[in-house]
Amino acid sequence: MHGLSRHRLLILASICVFWTGVIFLGHFFTTTPFLSVPWRGEQSFEDLLRREGRKTATPRDFVFLGIDQSTLQLPPMTAEEIANNRAFQLMTEQPFPWSREVWALLLDRLFAAGARLVMFDMIFSPPNDGDPAFHAALDHYHDKVVLGANFDMENAAQAVTPNDALIPAPQLRDNRVGFVNFWPDPIDGKIRAATYRVTDRQLADLPAHPSQEIYESLSARALTKIGHADDVPPNFRGYMIRFTALDAFEPRPLYEVFDPKFWHANYADGAFFKNKIVMIGSSAQVTHDVFDTPMNPATSGAVLHLQAMAAALGHQFLLPTPSKAGLTLVLLAGFVAWSLIAFLRRPLLCLGALIMIAAAYLGAARLFYDKSGLLLLTVPVLCALILSGSFSLGFEYALERIEKLRTRRTLERYVSKNLVKEVLENPDSYYSSLRGPCRYCSRI
Repeated sequence: MHGLSRHRLLILASICVFWTGVIFLGHFFTTTPFLSVPWRGEQSFEDLLRREGRKTATPRDFVFLGIDQSTLQLPPMTAEEIANNRAFQLMTEQPFPWSREVWALLLDRLFAAGARLVMFDMIFSPPNDGDPAFHAALDHYHDKVVLGANFDMENAAQAVTPNDALIPAPQLRDNRVGFVNFWPDPIDGKIRAATYRVTDRQLADLPAHPSQEIYESLSARALTKIGHADDVPPNFRGYMIRFTALDAFEPRPLYEVFDPKFWHANYADGAFFKNKIVMIGSSAQVTHDVFDTPMNPATSGAVLHLQAMAAALGHQFLLPTPSKAGLTLVLLAGFVAWSLIAFLRRPLLCLGALIMIAAAYLGAARLFYDKSGLLLLTVPVLCALILSGSFSLGFEYALERIEKLRTRRTLERYVSKNLVKEVLENPDSYYSSLRGPCRYCSRI
């Protein structure tokens, strides 16, 4: 037992080195059970910050017209209402997808009301009825409209673009077409970042080359058309965005734009759309155009594009803690735990100090997120601190109990058990009794 006491600092250091090393190794083995838990937990903590921390301001000029269930089925209408409304005639002739003349009529109505830009989070790939009318509208509003394209990542990143009848090939070079892809996190499949530009060689997993072709996203095309090309990030990588509030872009039923009653009551005969940026996309659950994000596991694709645009306009991008800095923080946490337990030598004070340090660090993480957008590495750092500290305190407690047991057995050889119990359990009162009581007396 004397050996444990003599090597106390070394044993405490070994405990802290072990737990800090376990956390440290988890950074390099992200798929290994147990080792990867703190680093996976870091993503959950960062998602909590996204939900509870500061949000990107919601642009007031963004409007989302959703193809919702009420638009797909349409409320009951009289024969006269349908006969006097070309859009409703087309929408009732066949189920969705309707004749693309509907979209030509929509563009005419929105731009006549003063809309600034209209975006379609839709892929008009196969030919359909009404393509000539829609093509004419796209040409007429060339600088005010953007359509979606898609890279099929399950089929060698093959591009799915609007058909040639709408926009001549190569469509992805046309400034009216932008890709709609969001690439999920490889660990848990959630969307946390937006990619504004990508190259053909990048999609083919080839190194960069001066001859590479650059493609722009739907949001990048839209930002350029409203005069904010400088706000589009220049690099070909994903940018973690600070999301807006969960209810920032509530969908408005698309059919209301064609209904004279709603057009007057809800949109002031079109004045509502003056200088607005209008997104057209699906908001019905049956279409399954949803993505898992930290804000909502069923975020619609159209809302994600608006989120990407809002983040770019406000330069609200999040930065992860650099790898070297994060690993240094983990090592520092282990050292702090060892220093507290080794030299403070008061269990309650050590426990309180560990709790206070952890709380202060959590507060710092929230402050950095809100003020600078830095995602300060938190869960692995606090795991290293708490695991090292708690197991070191456990060793200190065990060492104290073993020392008391050894002392008890030694003393019981020479004095009564009651006296030994009093000495070990109430040492302060025992030492006071050895000094003797103080009494006042009178001497005659």
